[in-house]
Amino acid sequence: MSPRHLALAVGLAVVWGVNFVVIEVGLAHLPPLLFCALRFLVAAVPAILVLRSPGVPWRWVALVALTLGILQFGLLFSGMAAGMPPGLSSLVLQAQAPFTLLFAVLLLGERLTRYQVVGMVVALAGLGVIALDLGATSPLGAFLLLLAAAASWGVGNIVMRHAKPPDMLRFMVWVSAVAMLPLFALSAVFEGPQRGWDALRAVSWPAVGAVAYVGLVATVAGFGVWGYLIRTYSASAIAPFSLLVPVFGMAAAALLVGERITPLRVVAAVLIIAGVLAGLVRGRTPAARVPSPSSTPAHSPTARTPSLGR
Repeated sequence: MSPRHLALAVGLAVVWGVNFVVIEVGLAHLPPLLFCALRFLVAAVPAILVLRSPGVPWRWVALVALTLGILQFGLLFSGMAAGMPPGLSSLVLQAQAPFTLLFAVLLLGERLTRYQVVGMVVALAGLGVIALDLGATSPLGAFLLLLAAAASWGVGNIVMRHAKPPDMLRFMVWVSAVAMLPLFALSAVFEGPQRGWDALRAVSWPAVGAVAYVGLVATVAGFGVWGYLIRTYSASAIAPFSLLVPVFGMAAAALLVGERITPLRVVAAVLIIAGVLAGLVRGRTPAARVPSPSSTPAHSPTARTPSLGR
């Protein structure tokens, strides 16, 4: 990889890591579901006016909008609003990797390599350490919302493997367009139209900046760079850089909002990142039944499906 492309990959991990702190800023001014809907509104408009169709059947756009747009990000924003700190959120969301492996087994009938099994166990051990670190007074419910977000991301990864979008940026812009209206509706139902209206009337520059960052920088620019890197190299070559996202996320949270990094959280970070990294190692695949034409070889889903950052 050239130095310029290496700098792009690392810079993108920084952008997506800092994104969790920016989400925390936005949640101080906006209800979570409304904030999520505004993020997708900014990402989709006016891009959909100049971009072509997503290049895949619309059913795949709708399924990814449901799993990644509405469920993953809706649960992520809600979990952080319920008290999950940004740095820890960036780490817990990496549970998408073992969830993706699990769903690949359950839904696609894939057989895991020994490296993937070990990686899944190690990553789950890291999540267990986080649960211990939360303590009796910490937001266990918020932690479970983040786990649900990671599980939704895992299902979305399986859907993305079937969709095989030719252009990730174009695809994600249309996913954003499809996801935003249901999220506005969910915000009206669960957060109340009056609360949303009051938040919009009292909107501040930090809130505007947060929406612009997560919508334009993290989503539009981020996926533009991600898609460019994958087209230049491959998903398996670029995917490991996503492991830097929680590293920069936890560092940014510690530096910018004073989030405490405990020894247990360091241990959890090492376990989760090591587990995800083990899942990326290509090992000898156990004998398995012949997959259907619609399925893919039993390599790591994380390596074949790009992380979507935050």
